[in-house]
Amino acid sequence: MRKSPDRRKLRTRTSSPAPARPDRMTAPVQRDFVLEPADSERLANLAGPFDDHLRMIELRLGVEIANRGNVFRLTGPDEAVERAEKLLRELYAEAADEVLDGHAINLRLGTATGRGGNDEATPQEVVVRVKRGTIRGRSANQQKYLHAIATHDINFGIGPAGTGKTFLAVAMAVDALNESRVQRLILVRPAVEAGEKLGFLPGDLAQKVDPYLRPLYDALYEMLGVEKVVKLLEKNVIEIAPLAYMRGRTLNDAFVILDEAQNTSIEQMKMFLTRIGFGSTAVITGDLTQIDLPRHQKSGLKDALDVLRGVDGISFTFFEARDVVRHPLVARIVDAYGARDHKDAQTGPA
Repeated sequence: MRKSPDRRKLRTRTSSPAPARPDRMTAPVQRDFVLEPADSERLANLAGPFDDHLRMIELRLGVEIANRGNVFRLTGPDEAVERAEKLLRELYAEAADEVLDGHAINLRLGTATGRGGNDEATPQEVVVRVKRGTIRGRSANQQKYLHAIATHDINFGIGPAGTGKTFLAVAMAVDALNESRVQRLILVRPAVEAGEKLGFLPGDLAQKVDPYLRPLYDALYEMLGVEKVVKLLEKNVIEIAPLAYMRGRTLNDAFVILDEAQNTSIEQMKMFLTRIGFGSTAVITGDLTQIDLPRHQKSGLKDALDVLRGVDGISFTFFEARDVVRHPLVARIVDAYGARDHKDAQTGPA
């Protein structure tokens, strides 16, 4: 039996609403209201497991929600508070007759914002707390990426090396695992050599794939510590799942990261996306300028971009050279290669 959510303290998942501008229209307001009749089962249904539904509403509408039983307090811009109260009242009424899930909340949020799931209100900044400290998006695209992962079940992060695509995805995965929103972490990567032949690799399956997953391991070690990562691997809480061995599986209550997705085939990408089960979040990262597939083979990531853009519930975040958080020269290198590729596309091969 689910307990009535007692949310005296606001969650640490999100930061406070963005500082108010001098304009009175955007000044934060606070509004209290009561949902009647008081019903602990309906309140639990409305809040969702671990208050996930309320968290989605906070992030999408840019408000803070606090409640004690059926007494709610909303804080944020006046228009967003009004929209959130209306939505909560409607969802509470629906909670009497049907079990609400994340998909239903996402659809209602699309209606509430009036743009088919795109945000009208300024969303709250997503802040992730891990062992190393606090992680937040440094650029506008990184902030958008974190927000998209928090509010969508399937997310694509596309852009050049060094923009934080994989690191931020791992941070969100660790956060979800620490807060018990998922039961396991699944790391997936296609085993395609970057232009060179590596030959036979000794060891078992995990050891053969380990070199391809090193960037994911590095991020995990930084956020959880080596000892904890090793223990979670032994318990299969963190799982290494080569893409070629994903067929036939259904991944429930998991956070799944597919890295280097530009090196998937169309069939592999479709197969991966159809593995996603209930309670799961998937993040697919890749760089369309670094495809290592044979020249005649179309990238599954590029094909997914063509096919899935505009599909409700799937987010796409596109990074640029200005989002690079490595050495400043990396951004210049990305720009230089981008300019050369653009020139080649216009003039054709020599």
